Amino acid sequence: MSDKFDVIVVGGGPGGYVAAIKAAKEGMQVALVENVRVGGTCLNRGCIPAKAMIHASSLYREMKEAEKFGVSASDVSFNYSKILEYKQGTTDQLVQGIEQLLKANGVTLVSGHGTLLGSHRVQVEGKEIQVLEARNIILAAGSKPFMLPLPGMDLKGVLSSDELFKLEEMPESLVIIGGGVISVEFATAFSALGCKVTILEAMPRLVPNMDKEISQSLKMLLKKRGIDVHTSAGVQSVEERDGAYVCKYTEKEKECEASAQYVLCAVGRIPNTEGLFAEDAVPEMERGRIVVDEHFKTSIPGVYAIGDLIKGMQLAHTASAQGVVVIEYLNGKDPSIDLSVVPGCVYTEPEIASVGITEDDAKAAEIPVKTGKFIMSANGKSLITKEERSFIKIVANEETDVVLGAQMMCARATDMIGEIATAVANKMTVAQLLKGMRAHPTYNEGIGEALEELEGGAIHIAPKKKK
Repeated sequence: MSDKFDVIVVGGGPGGYVAAIKAAKEGMQVALVENVRVGGTCLNRGCIPAKAMIHASSLYREMKEAEKFGVSASDVSFNYSKILEYKQGTTDQLVQGIEQLLKANGVTLVSGHGTLLGSHRVQVEGKEIQVLEARNIILAAGSKPFMLPLPGMDLKGVLSSDELFKLEEMPESLVIIGGGVISVEFATAFSALGCKVTILEAMPRLVPNMDKEISQSLKMLLKKRGIDVHTSAGVQSVEERDGAYVCKYTEKEKECEASAQYVLCAVGRIPNTEGLFAEDAVPEMERGRIVVDEHFKTSIPGVYAIGDLIKGMQLAHTASAQGVVVIEYLNGKDPSIDLSVVPGCVYTEPEIASVGITEDDAKAAEIPVKTGKFIMSANGKSLITKEERSFIKIVANEETDVVLGAQMMCARATDMIGEIATAVANKMTVAQLLKGMRAHPTYNEGIGEALEELEGGAIHIAPKKKK
């Protein structure tokens, strides 16, 4: 194997493997260094396995509630071991697909832990130690779960999201510290399977970075499904007591406790920089993250960083897009993706998705806006599937009619948000979006109705509730 390349990518997650394949397609000689398996956290310990768990648990819940559709299902049960097999099988299939793509595009996959050295070099420690050299090096090592520095967080029953996936038996009860995306998705999956779930969130609302109405609706839905939700709840410590783990927290200036078989710490992730730099090859850092410029250049010439290693949203699709753009920069091309328009998705039931700015964001920035909101109880497809508390809200500039953002809480929201992301990135107007005909009956009709509301009134009228 040659030890000289045009590009070395350290980390085989969504940012790294996409950058490597893009570079190879541009005719560059590429090495991809990965310590475990390609796919990174997203495919192996995050996005994909979590969504597989959510799908299995949602199917179980739907089967138990099938009577409302006139379908009788008796003795509905699940086999947790087989759910884990299904989850792992999905992950394995996708990982194999990436490995085939890398091979087909001529990317050299190097197994081992990559460490940045000086003079355009990377040391890889695997079965043997080797040193690779390249004109350009892209750091894409991703992130790892952050564990709060509190008493008791090192106890055996206090888990990270990675460790929760390793459990071979279904937990009977779970206290989740944190109320962000990871928390509410795990809460959705495990509560549907009968696990007693308690969420402790320090901020005043769940998913605090999203629209307030979404946060409020989500909290009500989770409570309706038996999840115990506490916001403005500051966890102080965890202790083991009588075979359970007890979280001590303060809420409304009162000292409270929540106990469970396990405690999940889901308060976010931090850059995975352990062992990534040699002593004389540490780039400029800020709060544990690598500092980069608008072209993702670090303070070390020829070294770039993307994804969870740098400041910004820690999302798989963000890292992938950055990987593409870096390679375009290296080949003298303009970016093909607008990196400022990032869709955010939450895979609860109903799904949540947003892109661009909210009405509150616009007010804070003194941008004159108008909003169009459509309650999905008037949508035919939503009525058929008996969706709960669903809506689509679109924000547009009041003066120019340009679409600035959208917030959705409805079935298939994560699939539909792409339409609005395209509109925001291309500065499309409400009128331009309305030119496209939407099929009936679909959830996507709700977007059209919200747009019509912006233009002076939705076409459909929400049905009256039965007394």
